[in-house]
Amino acid sequence: MPLALWALAIGAFGIGTTEFVVTGVLPGIADEFGVSISAAGYIATVYAMGVFVGAPLTTAIGTRIERKRMLAALMVLFVVGNLITAVAPTFGVLLVGRVVTSLTHGAFFGIGAVVAADLVAPNKRASAIAFMFTGLTIANVVGVPAATLLGQSVSWRATYGVITVLGVIGLIGILTLVPGGSTPKGARIRPELAAFTNPQVLLAMAMTVLGFGGVFVSITYIAPMMVEVAGFAESSVTWLLMLFGVGMVVGNSLGGRFADRALMPMLYTALAALSVVLLAFTWGAHSAIASAVLVFLVGAFGFATVPPLQKRVMDKAAGAPTLASAMNIGFFNLGNAIGAWLGGFVIAQGFGLTAPNWAGAVLPAGALLLAVLSAALDRRDAARQARARTDPLKARARAGSAPDHGLGPHQELSEIPVVRDSGL
Repeated sequence: MPLALWALAIGAFGIGTTEFVVTGVLPGIADEFGVSISAAGYIATVYAMGVFVGAPLTTAIGTRIERKRMLAALMVLFVVGNLITAVAPTFGVLLVGRVVTSLTHGAFFGIGAVVAADLVAPNKRASAIAFMFTGLTIANVVGVPAATLLGQSVSWRATYGVITVLGVIGLIGILTLVPGGSTPKGARIRPELAAFTNPQVLLAMAMTVLGFGGVFVSITYIAPMMVEVAGFAESSVTWLLMLFGVGMVVGNSLGGRFADRALMPMLYTALAALSVVLLAFTWGAHSAIASAVLVFLVGAFGFATVPPLQKRVMDKAAGAPTLASAMNIGFFNLGNAIGAWLGGFVIAQGFGLTAPNWAGAVLPAGALLLAVLSAALDRRDAARQARARTDPLKARARAGSAPDHGLGPHQELSEIPVVRDSGL
């Protein structure tokens, strides 16, 4: 893989750490500001909604900006947002810091995915996208557990202070490794918006919301679930999040590899398996061993959907993929927001800390139905194109006319000089 992909992965590592570490420091934030666990969960909700709203806005601003400069500017915004979070005097200011940080997320991954795909051959694009997202997944193996441990042993503020430093490192990586000149002059937003008139693009984005939303219904509340239901010590949340991150790495890698070979079958498999695993987690959460296995599987099957969904959106928005790519990252986070809200809702209704698991299982099941519908539309469109190619020939055959070979109105096929096959 090109060296520039490592720079994108570095930025993704910082973004992944700040996004997912909230699941480990949520109790500490709730205690300091005197809010309930379900209310503290809105930290994840506002971040995800900020990504959803910010992705198209920041990407639209960046359509006329050279991509390297735009990625660098986004990392500067990331540093500022995490710094605000680290020093927030009130819960409201903390939420503002999370929103500022979230404005980086969608555009960075959206623009980064386009850059990654352009750096490799067409048959390696899903793998290149997956490679960039490896930074996000490794953040959950290394960054999030380490940041969670820091938050539990020192303070959640120290956690966000270290994440701020990660943002600076990511900025340096982009400035030194990503090639410049990757945005053509005269880029316009109108062709990018036209992609959203394609029903297949919208279907793929709906699959993104439902498929990845199911992960966050459960994982947002993993800390209280594992401590109060599964019986783990609070310190065990660190290695459980690491296990979730290992699952993400495995799922992301396999998702990219198999999506390059057979995208839709890979998507069917991942969505169906994710739904089953989340449903099983409802009962498995009462067992420490089963919980550990299921946490890994939620990460694996959840992130196995990312490369195929991202590539499908970019394929269906071919010719103007930047905004659609960024917007799909926003839809991943809209799914996160819906998931975090739904998990908090079922807990607040008195269904218990395991309820987010069965509630989450419904969402990828819905995404699977949309995937089946999308594939049926692909087959319908392919059949129409085949009929369009054959029907004129059939009509001429019925009329007793020769097929059209591009001849003049009075020119017969026999009048055309024969050119022998030269092997070219």
